[in-house]
Amino acid sequence: MILALLIVLSAFFSSSETSMMSLNRYRLKHLTKEGHKAAKRASKLLERPDRLLGTILVGNNIVNILAASIATVIATQIWGEAGIAIATIGLTIVILIFGEITPKTLAALRPELIAFPVSIILKFLQIILYPVVWICGAISNMLLKLIGVNTSDPNGDQLSTEELRTVVREAGLGMTRSRQNMLLGILDLEKMNVNDIMVPRNEAVGIDLEDDLSVINNQLRTCHHTRLPVFTNDINNVTGIVHMRSIARLLSRGELTKEALIHACKEPYFVPESTPLHTQLFNFQKQKRRIAIVVDEYGDVIGLVTLEDILEEIVGEFTTDMMLPSQDIHPQEDGTVVIEGSSAIRAINRQLKWKLPADGPKTLNGLITEQLESIPETSVCLTIGRYRMEILQTKDNMVKSVRIWDRALDRHPEDEPEAVAEGDKHDD
Repeated sequence: MILALLIVLSAFFSSSETSMMSLNRYRLKHLTKEGHKAAKRASKLLERPDRLLGTILVGNNIVNILAASIATVIATQIWGEAGIAIATIGLTIVILIFGEITPKTLAALRPELIAFPVSIILKFLQIILYPVVWICGAISNMLLKLIGVNTSDPNGDQLSTEELRTVVREAGLGMTRSRQNMLLGILDLEKMNVNDIMVPRNEAVGIDLEDDLSVINNQLRTCHHTRLPVFTNDINNVTGIVHMRSIARLLSRGELTKEALIHACKEPYFVPESTPLHTQLFNFQKQKRRIAIVVDEYGDVIGLVTLEDILEEIVGEFTTDMMLPSQDIHPQEDGTVVIEGSSAIRAINRQLKWKLPADGPKTLNGLITEQLESIPETSVCLTIGRYRMEILQTKDNMVKSVRIWDRALDRHPEDEPEAVAEGDKHDD
């Protein structure tokens, strides 16, 4: 009966160790803040893992050694000297199955089910075994310091950004895919700069004061944007940013003049192209702005960025966006896709679920010219990763349109396994 009780105690200590160490620390902190008594008790024990493990291991070793002694006495009384070997083999099997593997497996699968109740007993045992645990712990810490381990360092509960990203991806318990994508979008903000999401200057919509007033009026009446840059002849000569609400009354009455338009402008807000998105988000909040003009290191305007552009990186495309990337991406019946060269690579990857390299050039034209190291001619083909590309049109020293298909999906019969083919021309 004593031997059976010792085996049960061995299972208790083994399951206690595994369950306490397997507790989700972040869920434990949440339950502690919610006032969960067992969680508070377990959290208190885990504040000093050396004492907790010392208590468990001291108790477990006492139980196992005592069980081995009793088993040896019983076996020698029954089988004589052969009983020593029989007791060793038999008790090892029993301890492994009933005292180690089974309880530890259960504790690893259901840590809270085991850890919360046993924390009461462990707290009591810490008091009883404190002198032994303290002596053993002091010797252990001294040995660790001899090999260069600082036992006073934090226990590593802090998560890096990449680790937190993994936690979000692996999260369950009712977290929807859309919520996961939003959280991942927030974490990705620090990896991207304003240059990654800005509207290039050649695609920016603005009011040129050199145009006739009738042209300006017609542009304002048909514009889908609420804020527009106002400039003279060139966007580098920005006068300001005008809000449609500021000129709506004048526009409806037909009383708008260039002087009134200039007077309604707000001072332009300039930002460097290298500003991280999470920083720019706070800057928009601090400056109480919704749109900024992006400049390069020489002070030249290279594009526009808005608060909505940053928010779209978190929540996805807004349904009210009138400039959807699908206007530049045209799926074909044969499975290929015709894409405008000015299309942003990130927009292509987002819409088509592709993985074109986005670390370098920001547009498809830039990616192709970087790969070929020259401005390509029409009908040049190349392969980037698993994507086969055929240049359909070049104009004004840039690629205007490209036919692309994913070779991994076997959509095109001419697919070949080469890595990159430069200057591969063929007749239509």
